[in-house]
Amino acid sequence: QGQLVESGGGLVQPGGSLRLSCAASGIIFSRQIMGWYRQAPGKQRDLVARITSGGSTTYANSAEGRFTISRDNAKSTVYLQMNSLKPEDTAVYFCNAERTWYDAELWGQGTQVTVSS
Repeated sequence: QGQLVESGGGLVQPGGSLRLSCAASGIIFSRQIMGWYRQAPGKQRDLVARITSGGSTTYANSAEGRFTISRDNAKSTVYLQMNSLKPEDTAVYFCNAERTWYDAELWGQGTQVTVSS
């Protein structure tokens, strides 16, 4: 029943900024650990950032200091603010809701982020 829908991807120049959004439905969002992953062509899908229901965050080394994950429980939405973007940030970005004892893991459909001049 749960669903995640990403938005906000697009084409940006190096050094630019972008904010991704992930709208959740059909889950108890306020209790959910949420994450952003990305997958570049020919590469594995890697964790970019993660946020717990209590607001604790984890970042990949490549994202630390440039990206910020946040959540708005009233809107059942998780965000990824991306600043100082680099070409190596180019990937499809996926929203994820971790498995709980009462709900299965969920993935969004992905949103393309391309960083190029």
